[in-house]
Amino acid sequence: MNLHTAFSTRYAQARIQFLESAATAGMALKSYEHPLKGRDGETLAMDVALDGSPDAEYLFIISSACHGVEGYCGSGVQVFAARDAEWRAKARDAGVAVLYVHALNPHGFSYLRRTTHENVDLNRNFQDFSRPLPDNSAYAELHTLLLPSQWPPTPDNQAAIATYIQTYGLARFQSAVSQGQYAFPDGMFFGGQAPTWSNTALRQVLRTYAQRARRIAWMDLHTGLGPSGLGERIYAGRDEAPALARAKAWWGGNGATPITSIYDGSSASARLTGLMWCAVYDECPQAEYTGIAMEYGTLPILDMIAALRADHWLYLHPEASQPQRAMIERQMLDAFYVDTDAWRAQVVVQARQAMFQAVDGLASH
Repeated sequence: MNLHTAFSTRYAQARIQFLESAATAGMALKSYEHPLKGRDGETLAMDVALDGSPDAEYLFIISSACHGVEGYCGSGVQVFAARDAEWRAKARDAGVAVLYVHALNPHGFSYLRRTTHENVDLNRNFQDFSRPLPDNSAYAELHTLLLPSQWPPTPDNQAAIATYIQTYGLARFQSAVSQGQYAFPDGMFFGGQAPTWSNTALRQVLRTYAQRARRIAWMDLHTGLGPSGLGERIYAGRDEAPALARAKAWWGGNGATPITSIYDGSSASARLTGLMWCAVYDECPQAEYTGIAMEYGTLPILDMIAALRADHWLYLHPEASQPQRAMIERQMLDAFYVDTDAWRAQVVVQARQAMFQAVDGLASH
């Protein structure tokens, strides 16, 4: 299909495109409806399409919109894949069932936010909430600076942020802001104090579709970090050497970008906890699991964080004028989706390569 038409400019359009593409391909569809409506009054849902046998030994999960607004990229990849006859034949001939999970966080997708309707970063929310939660004291030092009372920030606020970065370095600033925090429900990268709707729904998906598989691979599609258009392949699993070695063997060859890891500092991402794919270990203990997050670059890190700061300020200030709201929403979309055919082509080519590699890896023994 045409690259341009696989990608959508509104959540409702993306959902229709995905459902129609999956239905045309004869995939089994199931929708988990969100309790709230979208910003245009549309139905929100985590939609699931299974391409292949529900009893397949090998299962490959491709998911989008863990971080809401990032779904404009991930949905396009899924729609393109559903209409890609060569790709579908590749998986089918290898005995690999493909599970597309469209819009893990449909509320954020619709509202152009990275967070869920609970203001939670879904990829920090998979914690054991019966135990003490991680403490991010570095974020606590920055919270009031990151979310000032007025927007745009004053020169004094901007100077204070710049001084922090000059003193401690950009890497520490990024880590302090993004690694996740559990003390400020109105703050950035909040991991929650209980499982979110998306957390619960995803676990239901895994219990329904993934408990019969012997081997599971997962590619979760993200945007926002790294050079524009480059798909960083970040190992997505526990800090376990055999699983990391599999990921490197499956996805690290044929001219692909190397597999990076948050555990050894090689990734553009900070070291995180409460990660979404940890649900596989809970819900599918019978399976050998291997996963990556495909992280496509958009803007420089400080521009991305500036967009997130603006978005959180807007969340805290619903009285903001419509022009300011529109400007911040545009800033968010630009930070997580590059609206050019060149960028979309880079996204699809790299995703497609990783998809073929995942099938080869799953069926390798």
